[in-house]
Amino acid sequence: MADGLVCFDVDGTLVPGTSSCAWVAAALGHEAELVAAEAAYVAGRMTNQEASVIDARGWAGHTEAEISARLETLPLVDGIAETVAWCQDHGLRPILTTLAWTPVGRVLAGRFGFAAYCGPVPEAEGGRYTGRVAEHLDEYGKRDFALSQGFAPQRCAAVGDSRSDLPLFAAVGTSIGFNAAPAARAAATHVVDGPDLRAIIPVLGAQLSSV
Repeated sequence: MADGLVCFDVDGTLVPGTSSCAWVAAALGHEAELVAAEAAYVAGRMTNQEASVIDARGWAGHTEAEISARLETLPLVDGIAETVAWCQDHGLRPILTTLAWTPVGRVLAGRFGFAAYCGPVPEAEGGRYTGRVAEHLDEYGKRDFALSQGFAPQRCAAVGDSRSDLPLFAAVGTSIGFNAAPAARAAATHVVDGPDLRAIIPVLGAQLSSV
């Protein structure tokens, strides 16, 4: 039985230098439009709901199998499997708290053993995406998903890098800005930089063992 929770962001945190949406969009042919929408979201000029609508249109007509195959090639930081295993070995439930589409969470949870994931849901019918959003999610929904896991906030840690992590950072006892942008670095209780996720383990061990 886990006695603590560790929440991991995906884009910019587990996926370095790009986003899962941009990675898929590059293969589907709408990368420039999607990257512009993501930049507008980061700058606060667009909501995640608006960005999701733009990205979903680019998925129209493509199959679930096609998207899953592309997601299997996502660039990822080193040390994810080892960090997830460390959490499990130390009574911590590792989950994905992300604004990436749910197919992204499904692939990463299946590969690495994350216990749960959230995200906006792209609509699909008959194994093909329609180009519409079935369920939206924003940064506050991401926070609420983490808090719904049933752990006291002081027993929760969040690992992230950007605007979408700020509400969650404010709600948990330990927040780690991993290769984070300035706003997330300023809000985090700890900052860790590097190419390997295992660099956060000493922080998790020190903070969650002391609560």
